[in-house]
Amino acid sequence: MSKSIDSNKQFMIGNGLLAFGVFFIVFLFLYLGSRSQRKEGQAEAFSDKYILTLDNSLAGDSLSVYINDSLLLNQTMKESSVRLLINRFAEESMLMVVDNHTEEITPFNLNPKGSEVSVEKKNGKIFILETEGDGKSK
Repeated sequence: MSKSIDSNKQFMIGNGLLAFGVFFIVFLFLYLGSRSQRKEGQAEAFSDKYILTLDNSLAGDSLSVYINDSLLLNQTMKESSVRLLINRFAEESMLMVVDNHTEEITPFNLNPKGSEVSVEKKNGKIFILETEGDGKSK
């Protein structure tokens, strides 16, 4: 009878060690997962800026202006030009100008170091011109 008690005791000790090992691994994965989420959640701050100028040649057009998936402007343009100062917020940025009447999209990859960008309309087409700037705020 003592032989069966010893084997039951060994079985219970083995199950206890196995359960402890499983708990340790689960908590290890939870710790590592929460640590990597904190790193990914931190927004990287960029000091570069974009200066976006919408020329008065766009007067009367209904435009939407996006950088990546962020809407910056959605309005019918007035007779005067519009100037926007935008902080860079991503490693790579794309400027998209959408003509709301024709739904024509004009995409443009922006310089990662910041720049001055001019948007104008010639012969019914939207043109984007980028000039290198220091991209730093003054």
